[in-house]
Amino acid sequence: MNVSEAIARRVSIRAFRPDPVPGAVVRQILQAAAKAPSGGNLQPWRVYALAGEPLEAFKAQVAANPFGETPEYDVYPPNLWEPFRTRRFQNGEDLYATIGIAREDKPARLRQLAKNGTFFGAPVGIFFCLDRKLGPPQWADLGMYMQNVMLLALEQGLDTCPQEYWARYPQTIAQFLSLPEELMVFSGMALGFRDPDAPINTLLASRDPFEAWGQMRGFDD
Repeated sequence: MNVSEAIARRVSIRAFRPDPVPGAVVRQILQAAAKAPSGGNLQPWRVYALAGEPLEAFKAQVAANPFGETPEYDVYPPNLWEPFRTRRFQNGEDLYATIGIAREDKPARLRQLAKNGTFFGAPVGIFFCLDRKLGPPQWADLGMYMQNVMLLALEQGLDTCPQEYWARYPQTIAQFLSLPEELMVFSGMALGFRDPDAPINTLLASRDPFEAWGQMRGFDD
């Protein structure tokens, strides 16, 4: 596939088959993704991938602590404003509609949210970390690295789901991975083969038209 096709096909998958992914393929993806640009070539990403018994052991620790811990950063700003509030609200409504969970059914919504803690059944869980002294530019660099991972996964017939959900488990992750004190967790990611029969995987998040967020000046056509 070409780049345009990969971008169009990339979606966040929330139900995976348990089929294992060869370690050589995961390494190839993670290594190739490091061609991502970074200011000053700092290459701020630090990446940890889990599969098999280590992944199961980690998930067991998470299951024992369903309420999580104090995050080291806010995934969303407090009191989210427009148009961001409406976009987030609508995305949530569209997601739960695919699996028939009503807005007022909070227990069912919480059960679905908790599936993040299992990487949605994916056979590979990845964590993306960076030095806590680095700033917003390096966080952006890490985001570009993660985008490369997601597109390269598609090339291998795999799917992904980036998960800032893991910001709520900084202590558990740091202890399990034996992270050095200077590293903090930015995000996780599920990687594997999508379940083609899972209704939740039919979600296609909407995008605003170009006119809502873009301008072009000085062009002839």
